[in-house]
Amino acid sequence: MSTVADRAVAIARRWIGTPYRHQAACCGAGADCLGLIRGIWRELYGAEPEAVPAYSMDWSEPQREERLWLAARRHMRERRCEEARPGDVILFRMRDGGVAKHIGLLCDSNGAPGFIHAYSGRGVIESPLSQPWQRRIVACFQFP
Repeated sequence: MSTVADRAVAIARRWIGTPYRHQAACCGAGADCLGLIRGIWRELYGAEPEAVPAYSMDWSEPQREERLWLAARRHMRERRCEEARPGDVILFRMRDGGVAKHIGLLCDSNGAPGFIHAYSGRGVIESPLSQPWQRRIVACFQFP
């Protein structure tokens, strides 16, 4: 029997190639980074844990609110990033002093750390978890 984490990675890999679409969450049709995680959640649990309000491309940057981080805390188990494993959700701060506004799913990419995420201009992709990406990680979460 596979674990929730194993199933989450398998689901995320099926989304690879989905085009980037702001606020979308539909495998094959369009997704942003949050939409990918929402789609994984729906497949794991049947429905999303809460309605997602409309959001701008800058998220809550002008208000300086960590909305994405707080929402993840409401529905997942936060864990120390040093303990993160494939299948965990990782949250990124894209620039120093900015709010955390990018999210992806940690995976094993041919024996090396990687992550699956939706990236503007690229769609849903699997990327190496390189040093520049690792430095941006601010929180890690486990699906319930």
